[in-house]
Amino acid sequence: MTAKRILFGQPPKIALPDNAIDSHMHVYSAQHPSQPGGPDLPADAASLEDYQKVQQWLGLKRVVITQPNAYQTDNTVMLEALDVLGDRGRGVVVVTPDTTEEELEAWHARGARGARIMQLPQGAAGIDKLLEVNAKIRSLGWTCIVQFYGHEIMEHLPVLEKIQGDYSIDHFCKFIPPVKTDSVEYKALLSLMERGNAYYKMAGVYESSQVGAPNYADIEAMAKPIIERFPERVLWGSNWPHVSGPIENAPNDAILLDKMMEWMGDERTRQQIFVENPQRLYW
Repeated sequence: MTAKRILFGQPPKIALPDNAIDSHMHVYSAQHPSQPGGPDLPADAASLEDYQKVQQWLGLKRVVITQPNAYQTDNTVMLEALDVLGDRGRGVVVVTPDTTEEELEAWHARGARGARIMQLPQGAAGIDKLLEVNAKIRSLGWTCIVQFYGHEIMEHLPVLEKIQGDYSIDHFCKFIPPVKTDSVEYKALLSLMERGNAYYKMAGVYESSQVGAPNYADIEAMAKPIIERFPERVLWGSNWPHVSGPIENAPNDAILLDKMMEWMGDERTRQQIFVENPQRLYW
């Protein structure tokens, strides 16, 4: 029997701020197969309609859809979702050095506000394309979102330091396994945050934690000092539909959201992370 994705349940114990934004998730369509070079679609082809049930369950009002690896450079499904969402949605597309200004302007009109750089396997545009993509999107005021393995941060530092404008470091900087806060790699992450244009995205904690649920204490030890020091440049994303594992292993979104809100500490910080910070970047 095929496992079914959980789309509703008990709401989070901690209420989200009004107009809260999910800054990182993905949508798929069974009518659009995956593209060469990308992974397969999730078994249930998790759709915008499915996600909207999760939004209602969690109390989220707006969303930033990130182009999934499955679709590589074909942004069609995400842009069609933005057409449905209107001003309640924004998108992060895959941009390559070959993307034309006309394409960028058309995507912007439909709600795209960022470009995805994915250094992990099956990513459509890696860090070798970052600075060229960054230059391409600057005139539109877009931001880059960058995902890489945290243990490679020293290798990527020279490029990351050259980014013009704001960008976000995805998935808690994806240290697998997590590192201590006195490590060279963690200090390099702090140095990027100190430059003033990097955002730190809380998403996919289960992908890098070695101790796992319910507390993810190893990631908490790295995340909380950044949340406390840079609350004006932290984002949160559900990472729905959690495609790094089978459906039956997906976390309960409400329970996971409560844990992330605990790390944020207080209502003022939650207002920044769920509303003010993503609104500044994407709206």
